[in-house]
Amino acid sequence: MPLKLSAHQADLLAALATGAVLKSHRDLDGHKVYRLHPLQGPAQLLTPHTVDALKRHALIASNQKFPAATYLLTDKGRQLIEQNACVAVSSLTARKFAP
Repeated sequence: MPLKLSAHQADLLAALATGAVLKSHRDLDGHKVYRLHPLQGPAQLLTPHTVDALKRHALIASNQKFPAATYLLTDKGRQLIEQNACVAVSSLTARKFAP
């Protein structure tokens, strides 16, 4: 069964593919906030639901740093966004990621 992305998830993958940076910011109590930092303009707050689905399907991977982790497209995420959205990936990606 092909993976069905929501519009927000597809937009997030396309943004990552074109150079935006996704970070999760965690406080000492463990609360996590996701922010997308585009190349231009202010950071955008994202819902955990949008990001968690992409992580669960191994489309993005984190460097797992505290207090702010950075997410990159995996090979699987890169392939999906290039095929479905006709976006050429121009950003860094996680290579040979094994979930």
